[in-house]
Formats: sequence, structure tokens, C-alpha cells
Amino acid sequence: MSRAEPVLRVATLEDAQRVDALIKESAAAIFPRYYDQRATASAVRHVAQVDPILIADGTYFVLETDGDLVACGGWSRRDRLYSGSDSSAGDSRLLDPLTEPARVRAMFVREDWLRRGLGRRILDECARAARREGFGRLFLGSTLPGVQFYLAYGFEPVEEREVELADGARFACVFMEKAIAG
Repeated sequence: MSRAEPVLRVATLEDAQRVDALIKESAAAIFPRYYDQRATASAVRHVAQVDPILIADGTYFVLETDGDLVACGGWSRRDRLYSGSDSSAGDSRLLDPLTEPARVRAMFVREDWLRRGLGRRILDECARAARREGFGRLFLGSTLPGVQFYLAYGFEPVEEREVELADGARFACVFMEKAIAG
């Protein structure tokens, strides 16, 4: 049985529960290949969360086929890297597109849809939208499963760091950046 080509669209608040389920499903399936059991469980709980601010801002995208969400991701004009950052004071601060990079956020693909160009489609849309708002760079905190994908897309590593999640679990990330001016 062939699957219909997924359609890219802006996520709506009505999608929030399905996006949250997709994010958790993807993280639970893929993270154990890169992280130990504690880090995976903690990340599924504290990082793999839908961020309603991204959806409300209209900067979050989903790929949908036959009524199923198969990938999601977006960008932000706000100073927040991931949903589990415990809403620190600066998280909602608008970034200055002339001096700061836009944030790529919450990129997840359902395991059975990996390696089909879905993440690239979302990143292309993120870059176009951020450029339209005057941003010349993108910045992200990649989980280990995404590092090779982002490198292939042209991101460059800036820093490797372990992030401490709310329950004390340590979670390795690679912070990356890419110029998008054009």
C-alpha cells in the first residue's frame, strides 16, 4: 500500500494534542538508540512536549498524510530553545533579527517516516519564514539523533553540552547554527 505524500501546513491549536502525541512517540522510539533509559524517560517527559506558544505564533508546522501527523517542527522569534526549559524569564523575549538568530524548535519525525525528506521540508519552510522576518541565521539545540541531519543541512556545531532536565537527568545536546541570509 502506498502512502500519500504528506502535506506541509501551519499547525493550529486544534492540532496540539496530536502534535504532543507525535513528539512523545518519536522521542520514545528514537532516543533509546542514543541515550540511556533515564535520560530517554526524562527527555520524553520534559523535552518532548508541544509548545503552544510556537503554535499560537504561527511558526510551527506539521506534515500530515491521510489524517495522520507524521512530522512536525518549527522556528521561533522568541528566546527559547526547548519546551522543557522551565519557562525561564527570557523565554518569551522577542529576538532581534539583526543581531540574534531565530530558533529552530521541536523537530520530530515519526519513526516509520524517517529519511524521507520530511525534516528538510520543515527546515526549508522555517528558513524561508525566518528570512522574511529579517533573520540571517538559525540556531538550535540538537538532540543526538538529529546531529547528522542538521550537519547535512549545513548547520555547524557551536558547542556540545549536557543539559540538566527538571528531574536532574543529564541530556547531551549539540548547539548548532546556520546562516540563512540570501
